[in-house]
Amino acid sequence: MFPVKTFVSERRAANLLAQVRWRNGVYCPRCRAESVIRYGSYRVFQRYRCKNCDRTFNDQTGTVFEHSAVALRKWFLAVYTYIRFNTSLRQLDVEIDVSYKTIYRRVQRFLRALDAPRPQLEGPVETDELYVKAGLKGRERDGPSRSRGLSTRGRGTYAEDKLPVFILADRGSGDRYVIPAKAADESTMRLLLADRQQESVTVYTDGFRAYDPLDEDDAFDHEYVVHGDGEYVDGDVRVNTCESHASLTRRWLSPHRGVSKDGLTPYLRAFQLRREVFRKPGKEALKAILETAL
Repeated sequence: MFPVKTFVSERRAANLLAQVRWRNGVYCPRCRAESVIRYGSYRVFQRYRCKNCDRTFNDQTGTVFEHSAVALRKWFLAVYTYIRFNTSLRQLDVEIDVSYKTIYRRVQRFLRALDAPRPQLEGPVETDELYVKAGLKGRERDGPSRSRGLSTRGRGTYAEDKLPVFILADRGSGDRYVIPAKAADESTMRLLLADRQQESVTVYTDGFRAYDPLDEDDAFDHEYVVHGDGEYVDGDVRVNTCESHASLTRRWLSPHRGVSKDGLTPYLRAFQLRREVFRKPGKEALKAILETAL
């Protein structure tokens, strides 16, 4: 259910922020001490004083929502609809009556606070890659426009403005991971598959040659299908889950026209978060979204 009450009441939004922010107990943002006392209020937020460093702070201090004249309930609505429905920033400009530049800065700050995915692979694992055309946007003040390649066909690299994005589908845990990389090579693959719960794990791929070194490594049982030969499924060997997840990733990036390659990672982390809260009800999803950035 859509958490309407939280989006229309500033006090409800403040209570939710406090609940999520201090879920492991109240502590001082400066010295991390837990010896704090209640010290009045600031607007609708509880204020505290640290007995260790004598600093005062409130529920917003040190979060992505501090130092903003915009109501907290509006920011909650913005991040919820952005993650849940992939609402464009231009549309949010209209919905919450806040300027585009203000929304852009705050949403980008929220995205930068998201943690990188940390795969703990059980196996077997499907892996595949997609390539995103993303150059450098804009230009420096009083300088020439930046060059944007975006013309490389087939596979590419970060330097060629066509970034590889790896999709990992862990059949054991059911988790999906979307991780950008500088290049699709052997070292990148080993790094992605390094965090596993067992010494040896089965890896299913397509026939891309970057996966070939896995055949000679005892840490992996590598099996693959060759799409160029018309082979897509061979028993349990397939990468269909990764290809399906890759199509969802492209759809997520589609409304955000011309994503900079230096800013692609936060967008993919937002997509990762969206998939994690996809089946959760509204209030639970909002809490999960806030927990990732607080």
